[in-house]
Order: sequence, then C-alpha cells, then structure tokens
Amino acid sequence: MKTSLLAALLATVLPLSAATDDGFESFGEYEIRSQMKITGNGKVVQVPIKPLKLTVTSDGVTIRVSSAGKSDAWSTFKIYRSDGIGRQKTTGGPLEVVPGVQATSDHRGVHKHLRLTRDTLTLTVFPGVSDQTVVTHAVLAPSPTDEPAADSKKGSPAP
Repeated sequence: MKTSLLAALLATVLPLSAATDDGFESFGEYEIRSQMKITGNGKVVQVPIKPLKLTVTSDGVTIRVSSAGKSDAWSTFKIYRSDGIGRQKTTGGPLEVVPGVQATSDHRGVHKHLRLTRDTLTLTVFPGVSDQTVVTHAVLAPSPTDEPAADSKKGSPAP
C-alpha cells in the first residue's frame, strides 16, 4: 500500500516523460539563482554565484541531480517524504502545502537535504566538520520555447 501511495503522490509531481534505460524519468531542469552560507553564530552571507542549470531525474525512490548536459555525473538523494512541501509566501502569512518531495543524501560526512516542487529546488548542505550551512535556491528553468527567439538577422552575412 505504501509503495502505491508513493507512486500516486509522485505522479502528481513528476511530469510524464519517457523513462531512460535505468528507469529514471525527467523531473525538470532548474536554474540556480542564489546561494547563502549561514554560520554557527547566525551570520548570513550571500554567496555570489552565476546561474547554473541542473537536470533532475527520478525513479520514484531516488532523485538524481546533475549539471545540465552532464548526465553521467550526479548526486543521489533518497526520497523520504512525498506528501507535499509546506511553504509560506509572506512573513506571517498562511502555510500552504504544495505537491513536492523531500530527499536526503549522506556522503563522506556531508548531509544534504533536497526540497523539490514543480517550480523550485532548495538544497541545504550540512558539512560534518564545519559550522557553516549552505543553502542553494533554484527555480524551474524556462523551456527553450519560452525563451525569446534569436534575431535571425543577427550574425547573418551581409548580402
């Protein structure tokens, strides 16, 4: 019963797409927009970061996150919650639950927590021997059809 419930919940979050040979389906491409470090004494430091596209795939139990175009190297996260993500859009505003999953990864003393919805990805990294926590926020990357078309006259040779 638990497996079928998990599959039903993931079906509301995962878009339909063709599975790869290893059973992983595309969840979407996200673009990192911000990153911050939080130190043990509560100091928050914004980290300058260039936008970076990430590809997210899942088989319903595991989530893989890789740099866009580099599908042979990924970070793996085990899903532990698939009953939605609580979020608050304004300070003091109501808490709403949106479809999403939460997953974790423990590798070489580093604990990572992933929150994933259709439109956002939040990765929190807790290094084992550091007092700094790193929080990375990404949003769903625009699809190529959403991006403005290149000017067909630019770059064309003069007649």
